[in-house]
Parts: sequence; C-alpha cells; structure tokens
Amino acid sequence: MTRRVLPYRIPSDDTVAVERWRLVVEDGEVPLPPALPDWDYQMDLRLRRDVRVDVDRVRRQSGLPADAPLLVSTVWTATGSNLSGPAQHVRLAASGQDTARFDFLLPGADLGGLLRLDTALVLGARRETGRNSSPRRAGSVLWSDRTELRLQGDAPQFPMAVIDFARTSFPDGAAWHLQISGGMEHATMGALLLLVNERNVATATAFRNAARPGPVDRIVLSAVYADAARIMLEHALAQDDFTEDSDYPDESLGATLLNLFEMLFPGQSITDVRLRRHQSPALFASDLQAAVHVFEVS
Repeated sequence: MTRRVLPYRIPSDDTVAVERWRLVVEDGEVPLPPALPDWDYQMDLRLRRDVRVDVDRVRRQSGLPADAPLLVSTVWTATGSNLSGPAQHVRLAASGQDTARFDFLLPGADLGGLLRLDTALVLGARRETGRNSSPRRAGSVLWSDRTELRLQGDAPQFPMAVIDFARTSFPDGAAWHLQISGGMEHATMGALLLLVNERNVATATAFRNAARPGPVDRIVLSAVYADAARIMLEHALAQDDFTEDSDYPDESLGATLLNLFEMLFPGQSITDVRLRRHQSPALFASDLQAAVHVFEVS
C-alpha cells in the first residue's frame, strides 16, 4: 500500500475518530450508500457527519504548541459537473477532546457523476516559529480521508429544468425536450439540458419524486430515459467522426455518448448500428427499446 510521506510530523490515526457520512432523507437519516441510482439534478443532498479529535494528542504528536489552531474541513468535488468547493469547516476547541459536527446542503445542480467528499484536519494558521519537523504553513494536512458517492447509474443523467412550454417555442402539449448543443468536445454538463413541461403534471411530478418514485413515476421516468437515450444515440450516429477510435476528453459530450453506446450495444460496432439505423430505423428503435429495458420497473 502506498503511504504519502509529508515533510513534517503528523499524529497517529487513532487521534481522530470519524463517523460514516449520513444522508438526510424525509424520514430521518440513513448511512450514505455507495451509489444513488435514482438521483437527478433536482435532488439536493444534505449530509451529516461527526469527527471526534483528541486535540491535545494531535498537537503533541505533531510538535505543535498548545495554542496552535486546528480546523476540520470538508471539500466536495463532482466529476459530472467538474465543480468543487468548500462544504464546511469547523474550528476545534483549544484543548481536550472536541467533536466537529458537519451538516451541509449540496445543490443538485452543481453535482453529477462521482461525488468526492474529502475531510481533513489542518493547521488553522501559519506559525512563524517552531521546530522544522513540525507543520508551519496554514492548511498543512494532519489527517484526511475520502468518501465517494456515485450519483449516476445506468440511466443517462444531465442537467434539467422544469419550465412552462407555453412560454417557449416548444409545442404546449409536449411533455419534455432534450436539447443538445455544442460539439463532441464540449463538456456534457454544458451540452445537454432536459426541459420538462410543468403543464404536464405526470412528468413534472415524476421528476419531483425521482428520489423515491412511485409506480407511475417509474413508468414515466423510464419513458423519458428511453427517449433521451434514443435522441443522444441518434445525435452521435449522425456524426461521421463518431467511432470506436474517437479520443474524446473526459466528461465531454463525445465521451458520454461513446459510453452510452458501449453500455447499450455491447460487442457491436458503431458502423453496424449506424447502418442498421439508416436501413431499418424501425428495427433500430426496437433494438434500443430492448437495450434500455423500457418500462421494466420494479
């Protein structure tokens, strides 16, 4: 196992006792799972956690003076949006044992992909004097850990908005519309936008209940995801340079579409599927229905 070697002393791991992250839901709290397959961009995440620190032992083992300020901080990073930021930081007591209680909300619109939560015990201020072997810079990490949460399952995920189609150029009676803009090199988060018509009660309600969908909600969501997959793949297959050898940047539209193709048509070549779509669009549509398991809800 690789161990990071720092240019200063750090305390032993048993000076910090950390609880598992908890997800706040309507009925209370649940331990944070490894994945949230029903998550969507309208679902904010409220997270809680306690971190207990033996402040005196941390300072002593790190060679820090008794007045050295200590902070526990959490930073989040989302690969789907390519965004990150500080979630919360807590200043620890001057001595004894103290508990840093974390309780914060992450907006769903800022998330996507893999959510990383990095928690660290750090030196709170720069020290001008002290032993060379002890930490001196503000932000010097004395202890850290990382938790990851997968926010995207098999269904295509992208930003969405609920709007009134009567105020747009879209047909009033349409339930949803998937916009694709930009080239294959553009970031997925900026290239895709799912618009849901607020006048269509069944669809708008299904997305509001996406975290805990009912039987009707699941059917509606299945139809939307199947249609979104069709639009995305048809867009991809219409690009002549969309091939297995295409080298798209991570988190780009091209990479997302290539991953979607490989998931829905494993072992098949893009050339064969593109030809089938051109020669027999009805068969292609049926193949896609089977691949996305439309209406197979539990």
